[in-house]
Amino acid sequence: MYGMSYYAPTEEHEMLRETVRALAEEKIAPRAAETDETEEFPWDVYKALVAADLHAVHVPEEYGGAGADALATVIVIEEVARACAASSLIPAVNKLGTVPLLLSASEELKRRYLPPVASGEAMFSYALSEPDAGSDAAAMKTRAVLDGDHYVLNGTKMWITNAGVSEYYTVMAVTSPGEGARGISAFVVEKSDEGVSFGPKEKKLGIKGSPTRQVILQDVRIPAWRMIGEPGTGFKTALATLDHTRITIAAQAIGIAQGALDFAIGYVKERRQFGKPIADFQGVQFMLADMAMKLEAARQLTYHAAAKSELAMNGQPQKDLTFLSSAAKCAASDAAMEITTDAVQLLGGYGYTREFPVERMMRDAKITQIYEGTNQIQRVVMARQLLK
Repeated sequence: MYGMSYYAPTEEHEMLRETVRALAEEKIAPRAAETDETEEFPWDVYKALVAADLHAVHVPEEYGGAGADALATVIVIEEVARACAASSLIPAVNKLGTVPLLLSASEELKRRYLPPVASGEAMFSYALSEPDAGSDAAAMKTRAVLDGDHYVLNGTKMWITNAGVSEYYTVMAVTSPGEGARGISAFVVEKSDEGVSFGPKEKKLGIKGSPTRQVILQDVRIPAWRMIGEPGTGFKTALATLDHTRITIAAQAIGIAQGALDFAIGYVKERRQFGKPIADFQGVQFMLADMAMKLEAARQLTYHAAAKSELAMNGQPQKDLTFLSSAAKCAASDAAMEITTDAVQLLGGYGYTREFPVERMMRDAKITQIYEGTNQIQRVVMARQLLK
């Protein structure tokens, strides 16, 4: 018989979901509105995730991590996002920041920087974008100049998620000017390195509990062994990283959408108009059916992409991973925006107030269409893969 086991979540995956959901409902959901309101990083949520070993589940066991596969990581992010999108950026960004090391770094670098992430002592952010290099990331201006056995970094990185709260940063910088993407290298920069500072927190539409700030590098001297991989391979590593981590954004979008759908279903069963629950009206039922259908389609695409990501991380290259991770991110984030918007509609006037969580979910969903590559860029990536 053909083996189908990898195509469906295992019993362990479903048990993990129950564990994360219980934690999210007990410790994370009650704090979500306040986190959004105060725009403060939820340190208590971080501590709760660390205590349950859910803050960076993807780190391999040999570096002190839980060694979770890509699908397990997706499930963790999805279930945290169902309660609070900002909090789901803790496991997601820890993965984003460390995948470059897992893919390309020396053993020395991995042994130094992965265990503190696994233990919860440090978070790890990813610094690729710049004020003038967003979708065109290869146009970056941040420079790293070799000086003896050190590199000196100068430049400004923008839109850096969890900047200021993370101890470590994967930073892309130009080491060979004039060579374009082939002249970019990747480095580990520490928050405590002299010359590292942060811009003010951006005032955002959503995910307000997760700080987004500039990372400013002024004559930051770091030892040359902190380069991730060989000189000139940084941009390649950055793109390979995104093939894996776009799937975590898809997971985040799915979680946000699930939270909104669950709330809307509960609401329409209780809310009465014209002498009966509005759930009895076919117009409402069709909206719910479409929301659930879009969500499930996006979820299955995302899980399929996660299975491919896991095989690729384990040394079995998947030629369709780039397409599938872009498709999952794009489909899931577009679905999340539609589903959260419909959830607000189903709650009517109440949906528009902060008394209920769906307006926050709608605001939080928007960013999933923008970061880790706008959905316009995702369509460019998918088309390129199709026309190769």
